[in-house]
Order: sequence, then structure tokens, then C-alpha cells
Amino acid sequence: MDLLLLFFFLLLSYLFFKIRKLIDSKKDKDCYILDYQCHKPSDDRMVSTQFSGEIIHRNKNLGLNEYKFLLKAIVSSGIGEQTYAPRLVFEGREERPSLQDGISEMEEFYVDSIGKLLERQQISPKEVDILVVNVSMLSTMPSLASRIINHYKMREDVKVFNLTGMGCSASLISVDIVKNIFKSYANKLALIATSESLGPNWYSGNNRSMILANCLFRSGGCAILLTNKRSLRKKAMFRLKCMVRTHHGAREDSYNCCIQSEDEQSRVGFYLGKNLPKAATRAFVDNLKVITPKILPVTELLRFMLKLLIKKIKMHQNPSKGSMNLPPGTPVKAGINFKTGIEHFCIHTGGKAVIDGIGHSLDLSEYDIEPARMTLHRFGNTSASSLWYVLAYMEAKKRLKRGDRVFMISFGAGFKCNSCVWEVVRDLTVGGSKGNVWNHCIDDYPPKSISNPYLEKFGWIQDEELDTFKIPDGFM
Repeated sequence: MDLLLLFFFLLLSYLFFKIRKLIDSKKDKDCYILDYQCHKPSDDRMVSTQFSGEIIHRNKNLGLNEYKFLLKAIVSSGIGEQTYAPRLVFEGREERPSLQDGISEMEEFYVDSIGKLLERQQISPKEVDILVVNVSMLSTMPSLASRIINHYKMREDVKVFNLTGMGCSASLISVDIVKNIFKSYANKLALIATSESLGPNWYSGNNRSMILANCLFRSGGCAILLTNKRSLRKKAMFRLKCMVRTHHGAREDSYNCCIQSEDEQSRVGFYLGKNLPKAATRAFVDNLKVITPKILPVTELLRFMLKLLIKKIKMHQNPSKGSMNLPPGTPVKAGINFKTGIEHFCIHTGGKAVIDGIGHSLDLSEYDIEPARMTLHRFGNTSASSLWYVLAYMEAKKRLKRGDRVFMISFGAGFKCNSCVWEVVRDLTVGGSKGNVWNHCIDDYPPKSISNPYLEKFGWIQDEELDTFKIPDGFM
């Protein structure tokens, strides 16, 4: 009997040990954000209405029709007067960019952001185990990752990933890389540097589909510290719950809707096709199909399925009511309540139409899309780093409470739609991060109006005729 009890006790101890080991191993595979630092360029790089007009006037390839197109695009863009442009634009050299312009732009970003981040966390660069750098439109030799390693004198065995050509959704791709490494290696610290080099890619031609990029994209960047170290879990801000990546590169129309190319005069620019909204909608819907069951409660999924079944029955009984001929790319409501599983929505600031479209599709309120709308107004579309400016807005507004879930949605050339959910693991409503990029101006947001003054200053262009048009002396 005693032998049986001993055997039973040993068996329970073994099972307890295995279960505990299994739980511990899963904890080691978690991906946490320890801290992040968005880049705020110096004020001498701020693009006012006056200066924006000067940039456009310098482009001798533009005519009245291009002026009217740009005025309409800027007025409806949702961008304000405090965004930042590359330094060479302020020096009047946008038509003659050099490789060094791009490198200097990136150095200004990572020296500022990575330096502040590591100093605030009192982490030595030599403690970083993994470095992931994503800058889509600049490829250098040595790589930007190597330049960061050289500047901060990181260890010789640091694991390095240098991503280019990934577009606006690249930062979530970088997170996915880190997440997968964390599954195999415990007790690691990762650093992500996400930005975009605009200087060498400023378009000086007159192709409307390429000019549009100059109106939307602005300078910025973000450095993010991630870890799966047990000793740092209590200091972490967010834990990654799930991620879904959707890639429609096999579709020709999706592949070609957002692409770097040359115009008829061999000027390189970033082409945004008219079918971009349709490609984005299709990728967004496919992404939602995969991530929705991962983030919403079963009750909401059952409610949605029942509602969908009833709708199909009604359509079968009366087919004419079910047929709706909507224009391509028109946002369609998902018909499911995402707020049953998500408290905050971190939307990529690809433009006013992108924010409004996602807001409509997910049936979000103005409160939900305010962070993205305000980020677009204050910082513009900073490409892959834009999501982190949106997240920083939520933090600065003290909206993020422990246990809240944040849904990140981003789009990128290829065409891609990437999304993920972060869980807030400690209360961020008290104190706030000292390095938050919004701290200097958060009390002014949201402003009473986010309309920009471009129409007020340049609206007279709309009344001009092609045969008699002439730029008045001194209007800039």
C-alpha cells in the first residue's frame, strides 16, 4: 500500500512538473513591447501652407490642371500644417537628391529615437540580441542595420534583419519576425527600427498618380523594444495576442496598384493606381476573415452567423433586394461588432479615405478613429511607423488601461494587409511615457477643426482658365 502511495505521489509530482514546465515554456514564447519611441523631427523641417506652395511652385513641370489637382488633393487629405518633410526639400534640392540625403535622413531618425529609447530603459546596446530594420525605399551598402550596429557598437553575434520594399505594413512584418524568433529562443531582447526615406524619392514630375505621394507621405519613424525575458515582463507595456498577414501579390491588379516606377520622362516616383481602394478593400476583407475568429467572443460570432443566415434566406426569397451594384472599392460594413472583443483601434494613416473606409467597415465611432485622424493631421502618413504614432496618441490621451486590447491594421505595397492585437499588460493611464511624441501638444487635440488653410490661400486657382493662367508675382 505504501509503495502504491509513493508511486501515485511520484506520478502526480511528475505530471505537476511537466505541466509547470509547459506553462513556463509558453510564457517564454510571449512577445512583449517593453517600450517604444516615435521620432519628432526638428521644427525647421515643418511643412506650412506657405512652404508647401513654394515647393509646388518650384516644380516647373506643373501646369494649371496639375495645380488644381494638387489643391483638391491637399485640401481633402486630412493633413495639417505641422507635418515634417526631408531636409533637402527645405534646401531646394528635391530634383537633385543624393544617396547621402537618404542616409542622413535615416541617421537623424535612429540616432534620436533609438538613443532616447535605450537611455530611458537604461539598456546598453550590447544587450540587444535581435535587430530588425525596415525602410522600404532606401537600400544602402553597408545596410542601414549595419550602420545602426556600427553607431551603437552592438555585439558581434546580434541577429540582424534588414527589410526593404515592404511598404507601409512593414513594421508589423518586423514584429512577426521577432515573434517567431521568440518562439525558439528564450530570454531575448529585440529592437525594431521602422521608418521611410523620402528625400531620394521625392517626385518632381507631373504624373498625377505619382504627385499624390508627395501630398501624403511625411518624415517620421519609430524604435520599438520587444522582449520575452521573464525579468522584464512586469515592466512591459503590451503583449502580442495574435497576428495575421494577408498577401495578394499573386493578383496582377493588386500587385500593380501601388508600385515604384518611372514616368514618361524617366523620373522615378511612387505610383498610386485608381484600383488601389479596390485592392485594399479585398485584402482587408480577407484579413478580417482570418483574424476575426481569433479576437472576438463566441457569442458575437454566433450572432453574426445567425444574422448572415437570415440575410441569405431573405435574398433567396427575394433576389432583387440582395443585388447591390456598388462602385469598386466602396467600403462595406462587416456586420459584426468588433467592440465586443476590442477596446481600441489603431488604424494606418494611409489617408483620410483609408481611415474613413475602415471606420465605416468596422462601424466605428468618431472616438474610435480619432487617434488615426489626429495622427494624420499632425504627422501625416509616416509609412510603416504611422501605427506607433496612433498608439502614442492613445497613450498620451490616457485611454489605455490594463487588460484593454488594441487592434492594429496596416496596408502596404505588394499588396498586403497586416493586422494584430496587443493586450495592455499594465495601466498606462497614470503618469504616461516621458518620451511620448505627443506630450508637447496633446492638450490641443482634437482641435475644433482639422481643416487646413490651403483652400483659403490658394483657392483662387480653381477659377483660373488654362489660356490666361499666370502665377501672380509674390503670391508665394
